[in-house]
Amino acid sequence: MSNTPMAASPLTRAVLEIDEYASGLGWDQPARLFALVDTARLRAQEPGLAAQLGLGDEQESSGLTPIEQDELPTGKALDEFLGTIAWPDAVAGCALTVERLMLPASAEAKVPQGLSEAKLAQWVADHPERQEVRMTVAVLRDGARESALRLREKDTPTEVLTGPDLVPGLAEALAATFED
Repeated sequence: MSNTPMAASPLTRAVLEIDEYASGLGWDQPARLFALVDTARLRAQEPGLAAQLGLGDEQESSGLTPIEQDELPTGKALDEFLGTIAWPDAVAGCALTVERLMLPASAEAKVPQGLSEAKLAQWVADHPERQEVRMTVAVLRDGARESALRLREKDTPTEVLTGPDLVPGLAEALAATFED
């Protein structure tokens, strides 16, 4: 994609490509799951699909191609859904993009005790310091991880934070989808 830095690792480029795709869809979107496949392997083993995805021979061969999966089921907790996934060997990794509300660390001490999950979610939604964030997290079979975070109030490609440890819990849940 045009805004993806060429010097970045293939995994970072894939995460930023997914972030850019999600950004183009706008906010208030459901979570989206992607398989990450080796681009060169995809071209060799599935030339028709590679052509359909616009992966010409002139493009870099060491990259990862994100392939969006079917829509995630509604009414099922994300961690429960991820626990049902098993990837075929051709999938090198996976990524998930999801929107959440987050609070600054200073607000954690003020969280009322004993709230149900629904009441806690409402308390966060009503908090004046809440931030809407889109998280894109990817993992590879070999354990590599990458994340991109985009705040709604700073919704530009130059304001996207990246790093392997930004959303460790979600990265762990995605990595578990590759365990036997």
